[in-house]
Amino acid sequence: MEKENSSSVTEFILLGLSENPEQKSPLSALFLTIYLVTVLGNSLILSLIFMTPELQTPMYFFLGNLSFVDSSFVSVTVPLMVAHLLMEKKSISFQGCMTQLFFFIWTAVMECFVLAIMAYDRLVAITNPLRYLSILSRKTCLSLICFAWILSFLHSLLYTSIISSLDFCGLNKINEHFCDIPPLLALSCSDTASFELLVYTEGSIMAMSPFVFIMVSYFQIIKTILSIHSSSGRSRAFSTCSSHLISVGLYFGTIFASYFHPASAGAVETNRPIALVYSILSPLLNPFIYSLRNQQVKGALRKML
Repeated sequence: MEKENSSSVTEFILLGLSENPEQKSPLSALFLTIYLVTVLGNSLILSLIFMTPELQTPMYFFLGNLSFVDSSFVSVTVPLMVAHLLMEKKSISFQGCMTQLFFFIWTAVMECFVLAIMAYDRLVAITNPLRYLSILSRKTCLSLICFAWILSFLHSLLYTSIISSLDFCGLNKINEHFCDIPPLLALSCSDTASFELLVYTEGSIMAMSPFVFIMVSYFQIIKTILSIHSSSGRSRAFSTCSSHLISVGLYFGTIFASYFHPASAGAVETNRPIALVYSILSPLLNPFIYSLRNQQVKGALRKML
């Protein structure tokens, strides 16, 4: 009976971005536009890669996976956020919140892995160009992506299972536009110390491992690029890597700022603008980052048009 009374929350209220009625319509229009541009931009890259024989390479296979993950990532949170901006009641059921949390963590972690795999692709292409296609064969590419999907799925399943088992004793207002780990921990009346320890250990490994791998890969890449005697060759090599580094810095920087601090009320309040960057801005910018600086993608787009 004591357990039943403590777990009385059946729904959560997502406070979203603004309580000001005058701001709701402009914000809903803004984020609906951002969502549509994000999905269309990433879908366009997927279509180009699928329809253009010249883009049937490991590099563009991984870029296509990144586009799919980005489209999925924003689809988990933004449509509901836009709907809540136009509605009086901003509730989400407990089961709906856990479902959103599961798919959010799954796609967020998958993005980390895809960015790491793309760094490995650039490492092989620049340090071992003659064996590039033999090292990154079709079988190897599919194995890397499948392993990333399975590992991120298991990670998300673990975290969602633990969060759903916590007690919520009546407080149900989430100071965010989606169900995320820090605000849910702040609402729980359970002792969350052990789960926070899990976030700082296993969670750190899951996030830091791809990031460290990317940094080590780019250290080797830069060493190789600096040894190239031709200035035009160095310029081309830097150009192929700079887009990826921009995405890595934007995404991992905001992820670390959001998750790796104590789950206090003040920290949750600080998370709101940070969460917008990695959950909405990063997927929006990726198609532009990769297409505007990539001559092959721009050439394929001109052909399609």
